[in-house]
Amino acid sequence: MPLVRIDAYAAGDPDRLPALGRAVHQALTETLGIPPDDHFQILTAHDTAAGTLRYGGYLGVPRDAGIAYVAITLRAGRTPEQKRSLYRRIAQLADAHAGVEPRNVFVTLTENEPADWSLGHGEAQYAPGPT
Repeated sequence: MPLVRIDAYAAGDPDRLPALGRAVHQALTETLGIPPDDHFQILTAHDTAAGTLRYGGYLGVPRDAGIAYVAITLRAGRTPEQKRSLYRRIAQLADAHAGVEPRNVFVTLTENEPADWSLGHGEAQYAPGPT
């Protein structure tokens, strides 16, 4: 049950954010086995004139206004290799679907436990019930 947030400049292309969303979801299904209908995303377009996203070169990766920040919250349990595969696939698909250069794909994962999710009705659907 990942929750994905993508922040990027709209750059006059209304299809850019939905394409990034499709790229990330496809990468999650391919690399982590996320079910296709487990699709929860928050897509936020930013204005280049206002400069609402900050970026810069770090660790030898030069970035520019083509930046796309991808924040994924998901339950803990993936191996480092699964995470690396996810990052690679997101970068590949973001380039293929949305024209975002791989150097501009910035991904973070935040892991949590089953009890940290409520999918509606005020219930913790993934948490073990009271004993």
